[in-house]
Amino acid sequence: MNRADAINHFKGIAPLAKALGITYEAVRQWGEEIPELRQYQLELVTDGQLKADKKKTAA
Repeated sequence: MNRADAINHFKGIAPLAKALGITYEAVRQWGEEIPELRQYQLELVTDGQLKADKKKTAA
């Protein structure tokens, strides 16, 4: 899941941060890809509307 998708879903950085219980600045520090644990948290708070990327395992 990328940052832009989450921001668009919540209609801004401030509402996204509030939904996760973190600061606006914390969201701004994310790269293009949202940290893995935050992705799972977003999947929960959006009731699956946003999906966490499945971690790829080495063969």
